[in-house]
Amino acid sequence: MDGDNHTVVSEFVLCGLANSKNLQVLLFLIFLILYLLIISGNIVIQILITTDPHLHSPMYFLLANLSFVDMWLSSNTTPKMIIDFLRDNKTISFAGCMSQVFLSHCIAGGEMVLLVVMAYDRYVAICKPLHYLTIMNLKRCTGLVLTSWTIGFAHGISYFLVVMKLPFCGPNKIDSFFCDMPLVLKLACMDSHDLNSLMNAECGVLAVTCFILLLISYTYILITVRQTSKAGASKAMSTCTAHITVVMIFFLPCFFIYVFPLNITWLDKFLAVFYSVFTPLLNPAIYTLRNKEMKNAMKRFIGKFLGPKGYS
Repeated sequence: MDGDNHTVVSEFVLCGLANSKNLQVLLFLIFLILYLLIISGNIVIQILITTDPHLHSPMYFLLANLSFVDMWLSSNTTPKMIIDFLRDNKTISFAGCMSQVFLSHCIAGGEMVLLVVMAYDRYVAICKPLHYLTIMNLKRCTGLVLTSWTIGFAHGISYFLVVMKLPFCGPNKIDSFFCDMPLVLKLACMDSHDLNSLMNAECGVLAVTCFILLLISYTYILITVRQTSKAGASKAMSTCTAHITVVMIFFLPCFFIYVFPLNITWLDKFLAVFYSVFTPLLNPAIYTLRNKEMKNAMKRFIGKFLGPKGYS
């Protein structure tokens, strides 16, 4: 292609998840309920951590940020998917499509780094408990969260700048429910194989680096936990199990979508749904149901409205 602007596509057509009208109505109801649970669940976590003095610690500060990120990770694609279940003409504007590409990678990249920060927090708490409050002070925690957002933004903007320069001159049908970078690349009027490999490699560097750091952190934690008292080990293991579960359900779909793509359409759609809907839904459930302090905070919060009876 020469240096002229060949972008003539003004909108993209999203194929969605199903063709049957009855199935689409059913999926509309299911995903609407799931999305409302995602928003309400993550907002509840943020409210509890903000209002309950017992949860004003570095671990819960980071958890509140994770809930905020998860809320936006789902909100980037799920509302559009839900609305499209009731529409025959499932289109998205060029600007809207580019925004989805940017936000998907910006938010996901930031969450990867944030999960590493949370693992580092647990490493310091368990392996260096006497220095924990000195190392993980508010200034350090804030700086680490800002770093995660900065890296996420850099990751997202790199994808955005690449896709904005691509020539789109005809094909505009995306076989998914949102604009994903690999699928948008296929529509470009050029040989995008090398560019797709480069983008996968760039995503792979971030994902694999974060995953290795997470493995190192939790390996040190598990080794230390084995050498501690039974009571302390039990609590530490419970917290770390929750963290490791969240890490696995977040990273595995990312690996098979971007780093090691399988190129199986139905599986890619399933992984995309899992990544954008079920991960933000499972995170608050895992952290609240497995965490005794969060459950106690919920009881205290409810007790403020129902009275102290039964919650004392």
